[in-house]
Amino acid sequence: MQSRLLLGVLLALAAPASAQDIDFEQVTIRTERVGPGLAVLFGAGGNIAVSTGPDGPVLVDDQYAPLAPKIVAAVRALQDAQVRFVINTHWHGDHTGGNEAIGQAGALIVAHENVRRRMSTTQLIAAFGREVPPSPAAALPVVTFDDGVTLHWNDEAIAVEHVAPAHTDGDALVWFRKADALHTGDTYVAGTFPFVDVSSGGSLAGIIASAERVLAQAGPETTIIPGHGPLSNAAELRAWREMLVTVQARVNAALAAGKSLEAFRAEQPLADLAPQYGKGWLDADRFLAIVFSDLSRAREE
Repeated sequence: MQSRLLLGVLLALAAPASAQDIDFEQVTIRTERVGPGLAVLFGAGGNIAVSTGPDGPVLVDDQYAPLAPKIVAAVRALQDAQVRFVINTHWHGDHTGGNEAIGQAGALIVAHENVRRRMSTTQLIAAFGREVPPSPAAALPVVTFDDGVTLHWNDEAIAVEHVAPAHTDGDALVWFRKADALHTGDTYVAGTFPFVDVSSGGSLAGIIASAERVLAQAGPETTIIPGHGPLSNAAELRAWREMLVTVQARVNAALAAGKSLEAFRAEQPLADLAPQYGKGWLDADRFLAIVFSDLSRAREE
């Protein structure tokens, strides 16, 4: 019951900027090379990894639909060839919006089966009261997987691994084994609090578990491409994971003590973390409310 009552509080918080709030004409796609045959595109929405080589370009995510022409142009600057594959790390539109245009141009779209399921039907991102209509058929993944799949492409092993529900229930990690690089999707957002999309099956515990899974495989030189934010590394991910464990413990203690969200928020329990992690669109108050709702629901189950 308590978690359902929290929905009203969440809806009262200002929602993050939607695609309609972005002036896409003003967005510039910036390219940063990670190593031979691997680069990252930064623009508006999720970060895009680009693998190039003898077999043709592979993208991990593709931001918002209106940016597709700019994204394709940025890829062409890296390799003058048609995109062959797009791997989606999850279903949200700031990571899948370019699917339709790039797919219609000939790319095969790959994602976890839950990504196709959610993109095929109307979704509600309950934390912000935002209804998302089904995606066009051309935007849907045509190759889906359960646990994972590996693309042997561009002299690289691109290993796509599904993780237990974290940011959503369709999250995937994408490893570039030869390049020693990883795209985490929104299971990791560098330097900011993460959004736990509980209505899409996500959980804070799952995000922590995903970080631990990455840390078990990543070395000190591994390049980590987060879903949002600058390029990162294992040391920064470890500190971020420790921050989440701290928040989890504080919220669980408040719930065990029977505190309401309003009373707990008045104590400013994230005041020490907000200066470093609360500067993105998800500030400390929003993040606290979402985690409080998530952990309240978990205690009821």
